[in-house]
Order: sequence, then C-alpha cells, then structure tokens
Amino acid sequence: MNSLKTFSFIALGLAVSVLSSGCSGNDEQKKEATTTSTEAPPAKPVNAPAFNADSAYLYVGKQVAFGPRTPGSAAQTQCAAWMEAKLKLACDTVYRQATQVKGGDGKSLPCINLIGVINPAASNRILLLTHWDSRPWADQDTKDKDKPILAADDGGSGVGVLIEVANVLKAHKLPATLGVDILLTDVEDYGRSEWGEDSYCLGTQYWAHHPHVPGYKASFGILLDMVGARGSQFPLEATSAQLAGDIQQKVWKAASDAGYSSFFPYYASVEITDDHVPVNRITGIKTIDIISLTQDPNNPFPAHWHTHNDVMAIIDTSTLKAVGQTLLQTIYATAQPNI
Repeated sequence: MNSLKTFSFIALGLAVSVLSSGCSGNDEQKKEATTTSTEAPPAKPVNAPAFNADSAYLYVGKQVAFGPRTPGSAAQTQCAAWMEAKLKLACDTVYRQATQVKGGDGKSLPCINLIGVINPAASNRILLLTHWDSRPWADQDTKDKDKPILAADDGGSGVGVLIEVANVLKAHKLPATLGVDILLTDVEDYGRSEWGEDSYCLGTQYWAHHPHVPGYKASFGILLDMVGARGSQFPLEATSAQLAGDIQQKVWKAASDAGYSSFFPYYASVEITDDHVPVNRITGIKTIDIISLTQDPNNPFPAHWHTHNDVMAIIDTSTLKAVGQTLLQTIYATAQPNI
C-alpha cells in the first residue's frame, strides 16, 4: 500500500508540473503537447481463420463407423491408421507410440498414441490433446452395461475437432516461432472408480512419462473431452482453475472474442480427473480441460455419458464450431504479439 500511495503522489506532482509548464509555454509547445500521446496503441484484432464444423462432423462419423475403439479390437487398429493418415496430411511430423499399458484389472492392453507436430523447430509451443478410445462398458446405462459404447462424443468429438484444427493450421500458416502439437491418446476410458483414479488416462500417463520428444515442453495445453453434443456447456472446471487458472481465463476470453461465450459460461464447476491431470502433474505443462458439464454438482456429466446413447444423433455442428473456433482464436491470439 505504501508504494502505491507514493506512486500516486508522485504522479500527481508530475501532472501539476506538466500542466504549469504547458500554460506558460508558447503556442508551438501547446500544439506539441496536445498532439503527443504516451498511450500504447490499441491491440490489433485477432484474425483467426474459420473452423469448418461440417468437416469435423464427418471426422466424428468416420470414427463411429469403425465401431467401439476399445483396446485390442479391430476398430482400434483401423481407427489409429486412419487418424495417423489424416495427421500426416496436415502436420510436419507425426509420431506413433505403440505400447502396452496395464489396466486396473491387471490386463496388458495395447495402446496407440499419435502426435502430430506443426512447426517442430519452434520453442514456443501449444499442446492440444484428446482421447480417442471408447469405453468398454456402458456402466451408466440401464441395459447392455457390459458392452462397449460407440463414443461419438466421449472420444470421437475431440478427435474430429483437432484433426480439422490441423487442417486449418496447414492452410493458414502460423509464424515459424509458434508450434502446435496435437496429441491423440489411447486407453483413457479403461478405468473404474474401484480401481482408483490412476486406472484412467493410461495412454496420457504413458506419454507424459515418455514424451515424443525428450524433455518436451509447451507453454500451455488444452484438453478436449465431450465437445460435440447438442446443448453442451463448458463451465470453468475446478481442477483446471486450480492448476492452470490463467490459461483457463485466456481460453474463455478467446471464446468470448470469437462470439461463443454462451457455450463457455463463467460459472465454476466441479473438479474432474481427466487427461489434463497427469499432464500437469507429470510434465508441469499448465493444461486445462474443456469438458461438457451440467450445473448439477451431484450429476455433473451429460445424460449420454458412458451410455449407449453416445451416438452420432447427439452430435451438433454448432457445438463443434464453438469449440474449434475458440481453439483457433486462442492459437492465433498467441501467435500475434501484444494480445
């Protein structure tokens, strides 16, 4: 407080001094005083390119057409090959991590992580990630609880958005000083509460301990989870606020600037254990979660979560557009100085 008061008194004295000299000076000095400003010029508006939600929608449908992408299934292998091919069309380099992870039930599970790299030489980097696997059990449904779900939203939507973001970044080049990494992680949903929190996010845990580039770092990260369903809302998820609150505010501002504040309300939500948790805790990269949540703290997940209703019928291009355009607004604002 003392330094603030001192600054105020000094500023007031300088203002009086400038005013006195201006009144006693000649006309030329008065003219110069009135035309000279020390204020910084206003920031230039961010000109982010348009996100094609129809394209993202088709990418979600392509994944669902493979069937449930569960560990060890034919759909897992086929979908991984398709995603890798799409990333190779848009990214400078693509890494494939094919490994085995241990499930909470002790089973050894095949895991395929894919990483698309844009501007690999840039030291300033943004990490975008989502999981792509399907939950092997519809444990929140009333029927066929032991059968896998199609995961159009909880898996497919994030991939659809990020592949289309990669396409846009290829068509509208970023400055060479900014790089983007697109991480598609596997075996996120092979977990149960009775097995503990670490039974989830197995592919992300593996990547965090074994990044595609040794010592990998990014300025910040954004996780997508369930970002395509009709009527979705993305409130301020509490774990993100705790671990990376400044990044969360940056992204929500970008959503507002892009015209999608109705999808990104500024109300606080519950804590979620998701892929952003191991990224924060293992790598130290400040990462937030954009995830569809309700306003009911006792039932925070949407009705189709972990049920057989998670199908293409619930996917809406308006939601995909809001999330994709917000990501592009964030990326291009980061690329533009003084934003």
